[in-house]
Amino acid sequence: MDNITALGGDVYEIDTRMAGYSGITAGYLILGDRPCLVETGTSTSAPVVRDALTSLGVGPGDLATVVVTHIHLDHAGGVGDIAGFYPEAEIVVHEKGARHLADPSRLMASARMVWGDKLDTLFGELSPTEASRIRALGDTGAIDLGNGRTLNSHYSPGHAKHHVGLIDSGTGDLYVGDAAGVYLPQTGDLRPATPPPDFDLQIALDSIGLFQALGPQRLLFSHYGPVTDVDETLGRSAEELRVWVDLTRQAHSEGMDLDHAVAMVKERTQERYAALRADDATAEQFELLSGAPSNVAGILHWLNRVQP
Repeated sequence: MDNITALGGDVYEIDTRMAGYSGITAGYLILGDRPCLVETGTSTSAPVVRDALTSLGVGPGDLATVVVTHIHLDHAGGVGDIAGFYPEAEIVVHEKGARHLADPSRLMASARMVWGDKLDTLFGELSPTEASRIRALGDTGAIDLGNGRTLNSHYSPGHAKHHVGLIDSGTGDLYVGDAAGVYLPQTGDLRPATPPPDFDLQIALDSIGLFQALGPQRLLFSHYGPVTDVDETLGRSAEELRVWVDLTRQAHSEGMDLDHAVAMVKERTQERYAALRADDATAEQFELLSGAPSNVAGILHWLNRVQP
């Protein structure tokens, strides 16, 4: 299948084809003794993920674990569907996200407020998962991949209060979710993901510092793909956060409303990203992954909390 890439170490990247796009959201299958799916993608892409797992030889009774870095719908919207396809799989999530997977009604209501009619085409509907199948992680936890190999979780809020990073003891791969921002492999661009309501600059920088301290061999971005230049990339993640926060803080201190703040930040950061000078499709893809309106709104929300 053309949406599966072998990354070595029995790890397979699956393009979930979110909303019909390529290269937007990745799921990852760790195909050890106890196969583990990291990130499900959206509800609408769950059949795509199932087909990929089938082609890799993982049948309905074979998947041992499904783990999500956090419960935003592009990462975990497919959990309920995937849980239905794989009745033996344990569903693993940080404790601050667990109740929303069991009862997604509040999460879906707030997502509909943000996305409106676009919700159905972009994400679809997160279906509930039986609470008895959900394992809630604390600040750290371990997922058994079989043969002494573990996937170790580390609480890394800042992007979202239910976010974890996951490091594979066998490969040194670190699944960064959205805590290190979004990466566009076509252009090498990296920019932050700072949506409301949870963004907090210091906590986000601390999470990146934690990732550096874990000493990973490779970063696996949910958006999108593997990066081997770990130190340089995490350094850029922190720098990008500071740039966006400094510009938004300036807009905030000048009393700009959201629309004017977004326009100013977009204009001042334009030159940083080759994707925005590329073809329209690449620019659109980048904006969908890490939209300036969402990023600036999240930073303003935080600024209003810390310096109203």
